[in-house]
Amino acid sequence: MSGSDRATTCPFCDRNDAIGGNEHAYMLYDLNPVTPGHLLVVTVRHVADFFATTRVEREAMLQLVDEAKMMLDRTRAPSGYNLGVNVGAAAGQTIMHVHVHVIPRYPGDTPNPRGGVRGVIPARQSY
Repeated sequence: MSGSDRATTCPFCDRNDAIGGNEHAYMLYDLNPVTPGHLLVVTVRHVADFFATTRVEREAMLQLVDEAKMMLDRTRAPSGYNLGVNVGAAAGQTIMHVHVHVIPRYPGDTPNPRGGVRGVIPARQSY
């Protein structure tokens, strides 16, 4: 797939609203945020599967996760965070380009936060 083909089919391949980045990844606000400040860390290279990224790409993404947290701590002062990566349609991935969700959490943003990411299968959230 050429660069122009990816840009017409992948919403992350032709973004110009990055709020930070490095050689291998960039971060931007989620267009449909779960909570205020919800950010995405996205690979520059078009690759769908997190497990197909290189070690350098994963390190670049984690560097930006740290930067995102520091920025959100300064600007929004959340009480916690959820980090998430959906890999494959069965896991809920809807955009087939690797991205890490950085979701700031606030008291009262959900009636029962217990179990955190386990909430993807509601019957398994509480234990």
